[in-house]
Amino acid sequence: MKWQKITAALAVTATIGLLLAGCGKTNSSSSNSQSTGKLASSQVLNWSENGQDLSTLDPSLAVDVISGTMISNSQEGLYRIGNDSKITPGIATATKISKDKLTYTFTLRKNAHWSNGDQVTAQDFVYGWRRSVDPKTASQYAYLYSGIKNADKITSGKAKPTTLGIKADGKYQLTVTLEKPIEYFKLLMGFDVFFPQNENAVKKYGKAYGTSSSKMVYDGPFKMTGWEGTNATWTLVKNDQYWDKKNVHLTKIHDQVIKSTTTAFNLFQSGKLDMATLSGQQVKNEKNNNKLVIRKSSRLNYLEFNQKKVKALANTKLRQAMSLTLNRKQLVNNVLGDGSVTPKGFVTAGLAKDPTTGKDFATENTVNSSVTQDNAKAKKLWREGLAAVGKKSLTLTLTHDDTDQMKALSEYVQGQLEKELPGLKITSITVPYKTRIARETAGNFQLVLSAWQADFSDPISDLGIMTSTNDYNFGKWANSDYDAAITTAANTTNSKTRWAALAKAEKIIGTDQGVAPLSQNVIAQMVNPKLKGLIYNTAGINYNFKSAYMAK
Repeated sequence: MKWQKITAALAVTATIGLLLAGCGKTNSSSSNSQSTGKLASSQVLNWSENGQDLSTLDPSLAVDVISGTMISNSQEGLYRIGNDSKITPGIATATKISKDKLTYTFTLRKNAHWSNGDQVTAQDFVYGWRRSVDPKTASQYAYLYSGIKNADKITSGKAKPTTLGIKADGKYQLTVTLEKPIEYFKLLMGFDVFFPQNENAVKKYGKAYGTSSSKMVYDGPFKMTGWEGTNATWTLVKNDQYWDKKNVHLTKIHDQVIKSTTTAFNLFQSGKLDMATLSGQQVKNEKNNNKLVIRKSSRLNYLEFNQKKVKALANTKLRQAMSLTLNRKQLVNNVLGDGSVTPKGFVTAGLAKDPTTGKDFATENTVNSSVTQDNAKAKKLWREGLAAVGKKSLTLTLTHDDTDQMKALSEYVQGQLEKELPGLKITSITVPYKTRIARETAGNFQLVLSAWQADFSDPISDLGIMTSTNDYNFGKWANSDYDAAITTAANTTNSKTRWAALAKAEKIIGTDQGVAPLSQNVIAQMVNPKLKGLIYNTAGINYNFKSAYMAK
């Protein structure tokens, strides 16, 4: 990629800043307030995914944003996540919480059905939850069950899945027992790994369950068609078995993976797409276009070091040296130019506020040395680190997605590291998004450009994945003090103690350079102004299409 001139990039960034003030989120409209007079005759939406492949439709196994989005729009849990991460009705019609906040009793609707005609019952939740925590399933999101009775024992193989704190009291009442109060418990109930699963379907399809749209059943607003497991196009079709189908207006959502932002923009211009994600120069070109929408994001791009595969990377000084060569301002302004912002640390800015001070968590707890450039210090630490591991040079591979943004990040990171650190040679490995996820999961990398988006609006959603035993800690960074801080945050009922523990963890991962934060995303999109009612959230599942419609 050719880097843009500094002045041009700064202009783009300034434009983004102005746009954010008015376009941070797509407005959503209540379905109940819509009249048929507002709807276009054709309720078909043509959507695109910016280079990200669909990996699975299995709620227990989904690990990426695209899979999560498709699952959350074709399936449904106890709640749905509405505007500004507000809880909205799902399968549960009522919730009773005990005074000690350890027991949740959910009353389920009787008119909820799977796309095969089966009723959605409390037993479907029991089965789905037990399947997700069962070590045999190997769900990377099983850690989110921590705090539910016996979940930790089950995931560690010390108890049977049948002992999980969930039971069906008949078809339409579900009781969940916790070991400790979980502040964000209701938000979790809108996340796909907590969705019900149809036992008959899971057993019918076996290992093929969720690997294609036909090997799945759906209880959400839409059902999937046309995805065979590897293809880049599919369709969400209105689910005629959905309990609230009268308030679902879109009949079809045609979705396709598009690697190039240029291709996506051209398709948008020709009317073949209703949404196209833009890159930096395109944002500048379209800054006065009323179809340009800027969306805030809790997604962090970061450099991850595989300390298990490359023993030298377990040396803190080597990791710190690599991070110190990177100028994040130059990276977001000159290289990306798409409105991305410099990171404060591992937790993204704007995700959560300190309940005592009201200050942004990321800003309040930033470790400056972890996100700033200092080439002289980098060289010193590099020499000391190499000496400590008994090496004079290092040859590493850098794995990354084949999307425009990740290729740009890779070129910059590789160039800076090789330029500033004597004896370091890096080979770039470009792979599809789905392949990068698979390689990370298998630990098949040395350096990787990774990304994480918070699953809910709380710092633990970010920090929790970097404990030494978490499956998402692909580089196997380990720090006992960090683990202890996260354990404290997860077990205390005192909000001040919890926040202090999370703050401590953020400072530890920054000081020890567990990863090297690169950029915090802002998503710039061209959107058809006829698209109304779409719900967008910065954390968790970004897009909720249930109330969306095409206006006249």
